[in-house]
Amino acid sequence: MKPRPLILITPCAERKGVEFLDTSLSLSDRYPRAIVAAGGVPWVLPCLSSENLVAEAVRRCEGVMLTGGDDVQPKLYVNHLPPKLKRTVSPADPARDWSELLLIREVFRQRKPLLAICRGQQILNVALGGTLIVDIAAQVPGALNHSRLDRKDKIVHKVALTPGSILNKISGKQTLGVNSSHHQAVGRLGGLLCVTAVSPDGVVEGLELAEAAAGVLPWVVAVQFHPERLFETHDVFFELFRGFTRACEPKRKRPV
Repeated sequence: MKPRPLILITPCAERKGVEFLDTSLSLSDRYPRAIVAAGGVPWVLPCLSSENLVAEAVRRCEGVMLTGGDDVQPKLYVNHLPPKLKRTVSPADPARDWSELLLIREVFRQRKPLLAICRGQQILNVALGGTLIVDIAAQVPGALNHSRLDRKDKIVHKVALTPGSILNKISGKQTLGVNSSHHQAVGRLGGLLCVTAVSPDGVVEGLELAEAAAGVLPWVVAVQFHPERLFETHDVFFELFRGFTRACEPKRKRPV
C-alpha cells in the first residue's frame, strides 16, 4: 500500500487555551477530517515565524492547506483604513499572518500543491500583491449577506464557475451551490492568479493560477467558502479534497 500524502495545515492562535490558559492552537476538526477522508494525513503547523522551520515543514510535506479564521491585518494590503471600516476588522494575529506569508513563499519556492480556504484565499491574494475588500456589507453595493454563520453547514447561494477551471472540471457544472461565512473578500487580484468562481453580486469566490502562470505550482485552488463543512453531505466538495490529495501523491522527488 502506498503511503498517504502528508498535508500541512495552518491553525489559528487562541490567546487563552484550555491548558493553563496558555496561547494555544485552534483548528476546527472539519479540516483534518476532510483530509483523512480524502486519503491524506493531516499535520498541523504551529504559528511560528521561523523561516527555517517553515522551509523544513514544507520540504517534508506533500501539500499545504491554508484554513479559515480571523481577518488578515489591513496594514499588509492597505496604507490607510477609515475608522468606519477599521471597526469591522477582527483583532490582529500577527504571528499567524507572518507564518502564513512565509509558508506561501515556501510553497511557491518548493512547488507544492496548495488548497486555500476562506481566509486562506485572502492571505494568498495578499501574499501575491493583491488587496482585500475590508467589509463586504460596507463596500459592495447590493451585496448578498455573505456572513451566514447561522447556516455554515448549508448551501446559501450559488457561484458561477469559469469554464475549464479545476472547480468546473470537478463539479461538471457551470454553477455551484456554496455556504458563506465571511465578511471580507478578494479585492484587487494578486499576481499569478485568476478568478474562477464569482457570486451573483460579483464577490470573488474562487481563485486558481492564471494561464500565464501554469506550471508554477502543480495544483492550486483557493475558495472563499468552506468545503470542509460540506464534504460529508455533498459529493462535489469531497471530490475537491480528493483532487487535492491526489495532486499531493508523490510522483517524483521535486527540486527544492
